[in-house]
Amino acid sequence: MSRFILASMLTACAIATVSGAGAGKAVYDHSCKGCHGPDGTASPAIEKMMKVQIKNLKSPAVQAMSDADLKKIITAGKGKMHPVRGLSATQVDDVVAYIRTLKK
Repeated sequence: MSRFILASMLTACAIATVSGAGAGKAVYDHSCKGCHGPDGTASPAIEKMMKVQIKNLKSPAVQAMSDADLKKIITAGKGKMHPVRGLSATQVDDVVAYIRTLKK
């Protein structure tokens, strides 16, 4: 395989990753930001109102979770978090990609 083809493939993969996270931010802003905040950190007022501790999506504990675990939480819910309805598998993948960009 030529270096040009390999470089082109790597560039395409990088662009796909960026566009996935970019698309994921739009879905996150619409479906997740209300509870998890614009930067992945919930506001104390929302936690108090809902009587729940909302996970900091930047935290090492959340970032250490597998993509499959994050997808399951998004689609099935966990604890007091309800499932996010109406998302395609691609949108869920994109949200997970966006969550990965929130690392501390």
